[in-house]
Amino acid sequence: MRLVGFLLFFYVCTGIKAQLEVPTQELIHAFLKTKTYFVLEDNPFSEANIQLKTAAQKFWKLTPYDFISVEEFESKRKSNQYSFVSVDDIYYELDKSSTKYKFLCVYMGGNYKNESDMPQLCTIPLAYSDQEENEYAYKIGTLLIFVQNHIKQIKENPTLKKSTILDYYNNNKGNLQNKTLYLKNNEVEKKINTENAFKNIYPYPFKFVSQDEIEKAIDNKSPDIVFLHKVGPGKKNGYRSYQIILGAQDAQIYFFDYHMVNDNNPDDLLEKEVKKMIKK
Repeated sequence: MRLVGFLLFFYVCTGIKAQLEVPTQELIHAFLKTKTYFVLEDNPFSEANIQLKTAAQKFWKLTPYDFISVEEFESKRKSNQYSFVSVDDIYYELDKSSTKYKFLCVYMGGNYKNESDMPQLCTIPLAYSDQEENEYAYKIGTLLIFVQNHIKQIKENPTLKKSTILDYYNNNKGNLQNKTLYLKNNEVEKKINTENAFKNIYPYPFKFVSQDEIEKAIDNKSPDIVFLHKVGPGKKNGYRSYQIILGAQDAQIYFFDYHMVNDNNPDDLLEKEVKKMIKK
């Protein structure tokens, strides 16, 4: 819907460090009094539209909600009585390549000159912007749960700040030991993307599955399933490939890492990342 440049929720600073957006208590309280509009693209056949609408009906709990078009968004966005959820094209301001990503965004309305000035409550990566919708849209349900959890966590822990929120999430990671990890084998490094190879380095339950099986686990909020949410550029070297393990039931983070794609580190879940995932 929008093309926005700003310092993102998962903007990577150094190593695995990331700066997480933390809305103020004032902004959260104002948000909870709003009606939230889910902004749907004009394309009636958009898979992202379908999944966003379905996910809102199943999972959105924080505020009253409805659905609007992009045109209606323009007429409502200056009112602080409304908040908005949309899938946006976003780029890093400090990234000279201006690489665009698809992000799921939650933001407040108000009398702001530009859309990029509207306060963000949470954003989370969905995909690179040129990726096919059907490759990522099915995960919108879990990500919608995540953004609500994030807002509630900040509300319930008012001392959390940008400087402490990452430590908070790292210290409250889920335990993979009693979960079954769902993976698509085309998102795992080739030398470990078979059952025999993967079980040699990963000691917990796992299963190579189809996209439909992951979508079913998300729809059913399966409590024993976690899955890989990979955001990567395909064969484009020099760009970030994010590896995020999320709970299908509650969108809890079990692992978060990234690497730069090159000839030795493809746009996959790497063997070294799997080893880091299970490291105590």
